Amino acid sequence: MAEAATHAAGQGETRRDFLLYATTAVGTVGTALALWPFVHSMNPAADVLALSSTEVDLAPIAEGQSVTVTWRGKPVFIRHRTKEEIEKARSVQDSALPDPQKDEDRVKKPEWLVMIGVCTHLGCVPLGQKASDPKGEFEGWFCPCHGSHYDTSGRIRKGPAPTNLPVPEYAFLTDTTIKIG
Repeated sequence: MAEAATHAAGQGETRRDFLLYATTAVGTVGTALALWPFVHSMNPAADVLALSSTEVDLAPIAEGQSVTVTWRGKPVFIRHRTKEEIEKARSVQDSALPDPQKDEDRVKKPEWLVMIGVCTHLGCVPLGQKASDPKGEFEGWFCPCHGSHYDTSGRIRKGPAPTNLPVPEYAFLTDTTIKIG
């Protein structure tokens, strides 16, 4: 009789363990399925993903011309620099700059300058993209709000702006096409 009771107790524990494991598994899967829509809602929307990068055709931009494109809601200045502008930008000594940075470090190809067109002082958009715009003392860009002057490489040269115009991540897809972002 004692043997039958021990056998029954052994089966009872086995059933109890099985029910505990099954209940835990069903509860875990149920919780995961209930949380999935919440976690998925944190992914970026399709319209946000579409704005995360932009491709620009450089072929129609003549030497000496600048264009402005929008990327992530910010203006991006793209300039097809002349040889004189490149030489002028490279001739500047780093020690003369408030935010020292070589021209070579700001461009992937010397003739193409790509930078975010937002003044680093208070977020204004500097002038200098159009031929009629004032270029400032260094023939680059000029922020009329507070008087920041940028050179032909987008580096701060004079004024209250603390840093150079930022260069976004970009890559040349072909010789005439870039992808920003």
